[in-house]
Amino acid sequence: MSAETVIWVAAIVGVIVMVPAFGFFLLRRRRGRLRERFGPEYERTVAAAGNRRAAEREMRARRMRSGPLDIQSLDPDARRGYAERWAAVQERFVNEPSPAVSEADLLVRAVMAKRGYATEDFAQQASDLSLRHSRTLEHYRQAHEISGRAGDGWVSIQELRQALTHFHALFDDLIGGDQRPLRARAAARSSMTRPHGAASPRQ
Repeated sequence: MSAETVIWVAAIVGVIVMVPAFGFFLLRRRRGRLRERFGPEYERTVAAAGNRRAAEREMRARRMRSGPLDIQSLDPDARRGYAERWAAVQERFVNEPSPAVSEADLLVRAVMAKRGYATEDFAQQASDLSLRHSRTLEHYRQAHEISGRAGDGWVSIQELRQALTHFHALFDDLIGGDQRPLRARAAARSSMTRPHGAASPRQ
C-alpha cells in the first residue's frame, strides 16, 4: 500500500470518526439551548411526551409558532394599576376565598391579554408562556388546576390559598420588576379605607 493510499485511508477514517462526534456535539448544544430557554418546562415536556426527541421537536415547534406573537412590556402606570388590583384581590380573599381566587385568575389573564398573549385556550396559554415565563409556568398550571376544581365543587381554604400564591408568582413575573413597593402603597391606601377592626389582607 502506497503512502498516498495510507494518507487517504487515514483521512477517510478520521472523517468517519469525526462526523458522529460533531453531530453529537451539535445535539448537545441544541439540547442545552432548549434547557436554558424552557427551564423546568423542558423536563416536564420530556416526561409528558415519554420521548426526549419528540419532546424537543415539540419545543422547537413552539418557538416557531411564537414568531407572530407581539409581546408588549407594561408601562409604570399599568404596572401600578395591576398591583393595586392585586392588593384588592388579597383583601377579598380574607372573607371570600373562592371568589377571590377566581378574580385572581381573571386578573392574570387580563395582564396576559394586555401584553399580547392568548387567553382563550389554556393549552395555548401554557405553550406561549413557556417561551418567556417558564420559571413560573408550573405555578400557573397548579393554580389553574385548583381553580378548576373550586369551580366544580368544594376545595379547602389551604388549597385556595395555594392557588392564590401560585397565581401571584406568574402575576409578578408578567408585570415585571420588583412590585413590593407598588403593592405596599396599594395596601396602605386600602387600609386607610378599611373599617376599623377589619382583618388585614393575607395570602
